[in-house]
Amino acid sequence: MDQQQPTFDPVKFKETTRKQWDSAAEAWNRWGPLLSRWLGPATELMLDMTDVKRGSRVLDVAAGAGEQTLTAARRVGPEGYVLATDISAGILDFAASNAKLAGHGNIDTTVADGEMLGAISAAPFDAVISRVGLIYFPDQNKALGGMRDHLKPEGRVGAIVYSTADKNPFFSIPVGIIRRRAALPAPLPGQPGPFSLGDPTVLAKRLIDAGFRNVRIERIDAPVRLHSALECLQFEQESFGALHQMLAGLSAREQDDAWAEIEEALGQFERDGQFAGPCEMLVAAATR
Repeated sequence: MDQQQPTFDPVKFKETTRKQWDSAAEAWNRWGPLLSRWLGPATELMLDMTDVKRGSRVLDVAAGAGEQTLTAARRVGPEGYVLATDISAGILDFAASNAKLAGHGNIDTTVADGEMLGAISAAPFDAVISRVGLIYFPDQNKALGGMRDHLKPEGRVGAIVYSTADKNPFFSIPVGIIRRRAALPAPLPGQPGPFSLGDPTVLAKRLIDAGFRNVRIERIDAPVRLHSALECLQFEQESFGALHQMLAGLSAREQDDAWAEIEEALGQFERDGQFAGPCEMLVAAATR
């Protein structure tokens, strides 16, 4: 049955996103060891590209449970400082707890909308980073402009985003199955979503339009390695709030059927008792 293209409501989208991350916070934190293995190399590259080093001041936007916040804190040392922000107070509580458990006295957390960073009162930063967060901001230019405003002259912004859907079947296959089963229209150009910045040309333009220069974008292979397709399904079910957002219009039985089809489709990435879901990230950096 054809459905009329709904009007995108950025306020509702952000509120739903906040609630989803509040709900998924415990699971995202629990899957931290996987996140470290999966996104660790891209995170290190982002910190290299933004010249994060001992003594640096770093603003982490959409920090989640703070796995990359701790990585940055280890780099900057006790002489440096990291401020972690997120729209979800629930997930940021885990970032604060993880920082305390790791003995990092140089990390603060504050709840903040990534598009309204002007509300943060802090001295300028050497680097502003965002790992798999910028893609979900309805107004990416506004978010990047706010990041730029918090940078010192010659400071750098860094971001990690998914590349194109065809390079990320571990995620694009579930999204495609859910979109078909829920009869959801394709996202409009410019609408937030996992692959909204997958084209390096689009990503570079966002940075340039926000006033950045010296844009550099690198591709990095980042397979999701787990024991099985079922374990990947569990990870995505528990941690990816966007999928639940897309499934919301289906009955419980229909949702179960969708997850079953997803598990079967992900099975193609199982080999010899191991799962390796193809994933490619773009790591971008630019200078104020």
